[in-house]
Amino acid sequence: MTTPTADTALEARGLSVHYGDTAAVRDISLTIPKNRIVAFIGPSGCGKSTLLRCFNRMNDLIPAARVSGEVLFRGQNLYAERVDPVEVRRQIGMVFQKPNPFPKSIFENVAFGLRINGFKDDLAERVEQSLRAAALWDEVKDRLDDNALGLSGGQQQRLCIARALAVEPEILLMDEPASALDPMATSRIEDLIGDLKRHYTIIIVTHNMQQAARVSDQTAFLYIGELIEYSDTERMFTNPEHERTEAYITGRFG
Repeated sequence: MTTPTADTALEARGLSVHYGDTAAVRDISLTIPKNRIVAFIGPSGCGKSTLLRCFNRMNDLIPAARVSGEVLFRGQNLYAERVDPVEVRRQIGMVFQKPNPFPKSIFENVAFGLRINGFKDDLAERVEQSLRAAALWDEVKDRLDDNALGLSGGQQQRLCIARALAVEPEILLMDEPASALDPMATSRIEDLIGDLKRHYTIIIVTHNMQQAARVSDQTAFLYIGELIEYSDTERMFTNPEHERTEAYITGRFG
């Protein structure tokens, strides 16, 4: 077993993903530091979301997907034989591109994962904490029994973030979390991501390079399933190391 360093949240080693005979991710190795925001950018179909899903074994749910290599979390390979993928997803939560609240009350959306995990403490207090962490409490505190589907798109996405935070993960994966939202709601999500960095490690997939530049500390550029460049965001956007990265950032392809 590898001993994790104090500032490492996740480490991928030789990670590859195939869908049947097609390679979607090719031999990627990278380290995700704790309490940082890391953005994955690249053209559509380059493997960003597939790579993201490796980090909490969501690709297990795709019958054709085959993962090789290692993902180390707390020094343990998440793909080792005895690792429970359900426990992985509790520790490494995920927020999807399209808000997906359950057709339940606002309260029960946040409480859902807690109930499944046998949470024994003050449920109402944890729901409130989670909604506050997602910057939603003040907007919904007087209507917690209302159906969550009545919230606006931006509110629904923040509710999904609260739902993910309720089970106290260490890492939060976000797959284009603002792509379905209007500019004002997008701005609120970006502000929230910045606030959450104090307590969580966040990995975000985005097709919006301006968003990556605004919110992330480090950026990984993927192209046709390969990791082309991974560096501090400011450096990548001002002085990229690879010509292909520069071509993508400046809009010459993508």
